[in-house]
Amino acid sequence: MPQMTEIRWHARGGQGAKTGSLLLAQAAAMEGKYSQGFPDYGPERMGAPMRGFTRISDEPIRVHCAISEPGMVVVLDDTLLSSVDVVSGTPEDGGLIVVNTLKSAADVRSELKLKGRNVFTVDATGIAIDEIGRPIPNAPMLGALIKVSDVLSLEAVMAQIKKKFSHGFRPEVLEGNLRAIQRAYEEVVGE
Repeated sequence: MPQMTEIRWHARGGQGAKTGSLLLAQAAAMEGKYSQGFPDYGPERMGAPMRGFTRISDEPIRVHCAISEPGMVVVLDDTLLSSVDVVSGTPEDGGLIVVNTLKSAADVRSELKLKGRNVFTVDATGIAIDEIGRPIPNAPMLGALIKVSDVLSLEAVMAQIKKKFSHGFRPEVLEGNLRAIQRAYEEVVGE
């Protein structure tokens, strides 16, 4: 069976998990890979917990459902750590968790009572406010995920952001998102 990377995104509505999961999938497609990116939410309002999913593979992807056993998890809102089982299904050996928080990776590990898995943290909301002017952490979380995984190159993600934001957005929005991705790539820390 071909190796497939599966990533589950946890966020609240309005934080950009849907867009982040789609942008990552589109960047993978630009690199010649097969990919899927899609959200999972119902009629919830902004601020309600939601999930996004990304699959990336060198072979055609034949499964079309939610990801229950992700190799990687991206958490855009650390308040979900106490209300949602964000690590459900991740492997203890090699599972990767990236959390937008001011807490240390050790503190997140302790809060989630994790014995295995690789835990990384970054202040994506702070970066987003500084660079974009809005508390939408999806772009910085893409940078952090790229740094701590081998899922795609930083260049591929930056190229997709440039493509996505070159039409219909002010140049400062594009530049802010690119800076946010680069900063999170540089600032993410783990244990």
